Amino acid sequence: MARTVAIGIQNFEKIRKGNYFYVDKTTFIKEWWESGDEVTLITRPRRFGKTLNMSMVEQFFSLEYAGRSDLFEGLSIWKEEKYHNLQGTWPVINLSFARVKENNYCSARNRICEILRNLYIKFSFIRDSSVLTDADRAFYDCMLSLEIDSDIATSSLYQLSDYLYRYYKKSVIILLDEYDTPMQEAYLYGYWEELVCFMRNLFNSSFKTNPSLARGLMTGITRVSRESFFSDLNHLNIITTTSNQYAATFGFTEDEVFAALKEYHLSEKKDEVRFWYNGFTFGKHRDIYNPWSIINYLDQQEFDTYWANTSSNSLISRLIQQGSRQLKTSFESLLHGETISCSIDEQIVFSQLGNNEISVFSLLLASGHLKIIDRDSSFRSMSRYRTYKVALTNHEVKLTFYTMVHEWFENTGDDYNDFVKALLTGDIKYMNIYMNMITMKTFSYFDIGGPSSPSAPERFYHGFVLGLLTQLYDRYHVTSNRESGFGRYDVILEPLDKTKDAIILEFKVKDSEEGSLYASVQAALQQIEEKQYAADFLARGFSKNQIKKYGFAFEGKKVLIG
Repeated sequence: MARTVAIGIQNFEKIRKGNYFYVDKTTFIKEWWESGDEVTLITRPRRFGKTLNMSMVEQFFSLEYAGRSDLFEGLSIWKEEKYHNLQGTWPVINLSFARVKENNYCSARNRICEILRNLYIKFSFIRDSSVLTDADRAFYDCMLSLEIDSDIATSSLYQLSDYLYRYYKKSVIILLDEYDTPMQEAYLYGYWEELVCFMRNLFNSSFKTNPSLARGLMTGITRVSRESFFSDLNHLNIITTTSNQYAATFGFTEDEVFAALKEYHLSEKKDEVRFWYNGFTFGKHRDIYNPWSIINYLDQQEFDTYWANTSSNSLISRLIQQGSRQLKTSFESLLHGETISCSIDEQIVFSQLGNNEISVFSLLLASGHLKIIDRDSSFRSMSRYRTYKVALTNHEVKLTFYTMVHEWFENTGDDYNDFVKALLTGDIKYMNIYMNMITMKTFSYFDIGGPSSPSAPERFYHGFVLGLLTQLYDRYHVTSNRESGFGRYDVILEPLDKTKDAIILEFKVKDSEEGSLYASVQAALQQIEEKQYAADFLARGFSKNQIKKYGFAFEGKKVLIG
């Protein structure tokens, strides 16, 4: 009889006691322990079992779970006798920053202090023990107060480790889940620099200068750059998506997925499951599946974008919207199912995300939206960056991006569909009415810095192109910034049905020499002719009458289309 599929349980004990569906990942305990690494950071995309594995590690080692062999009997770790003697024998500090999603530094710092305070409450039985001095108890009381000084907070894990070491006469294991969640929120809301100083001091005292530390284990989505964050933690073993170590520990292998499908009498769905959810690659281990999607599919037995629905992609959405012309062109290629070459730096520098394409692609890889196809040997570089051939991970991720782009335009109303019809039929009057309306409504939404920004129109209209994709990708091949004739066009729409009209769009920002928006429109149309952007269409059998040409001119939020 198939086990019950329980959605959202991240506590190892609850899963084992309930005999819920579970894929045995206890080999990680042996692999991690025998590595001998003092502090390990493992980065994996969200919903890849990081929190459940941290719960598993805590309940294996923690003194709080001494004698709980029932949790591990029948699992792979219990097949080795020597690990029976390790279970429940270590003081463990386990914390998570998953809840630190505040929109300002003060609130984020207070939330972290609350998490640290709760640890002191949990171990409050040691406050009055003989191993603590009066000074220790005074520090302890500071940590129990509602207002915790930053210097006290950043030393709290160091001090608690010392207290536990003296109490149990044994070094401490520190587990920190989702260490980078506060940093991502800090970047989104503009308090990165303030948070970095606080977190650097906390991590340095906890994991670098801590003589009471036996082992440390951290998980997150990204590897924050050593220069900005981990400058003092030079002994850190960092495991990223390109690392071979622990490659099959987080996520389900294809064998594990197919075994689950067999248990639930779904073996005939293997090919569809592979199409929807396969594609994650960690190190040399390919065919990794997202656990959240698989578990939900086993429960619902319907195909859907389960992984995409678990949280927002606000950071990724903003980076693509604000990205350069080249970034959007690459993103369009990915949406068309193509493979692109890009440089990857797995040390994410949040302060550079807004103007560094390498950082954006690196974040997309770390977050699971891209997969590595192969190392691109055609690129030779003296820098520390590696160049890879990458693609969107799978069908679920592709649908996620189409949904994300469509949502950019949701606040413009139902008229969006009418604008697309006008574009295809040549109704220039309505196109002008709608486009002037949409610029007034959405420029602030796209967060492009106001109409006076020279790059604002380009960013908006390339965002607009991505918006078109969500409605036209099944009928048109939409590309931008590609060579044709004697230059690079802005946007073309090539119909899959060759009896339909092809479309060329050229954008112009009005400059002082052109004098008017009308003159800028004419300049855009003249450029289409002079650069012979229609040459590729003509070569592929389209007649001149089948090619629509539009010039878009804009000055701030004013738009004219001709």
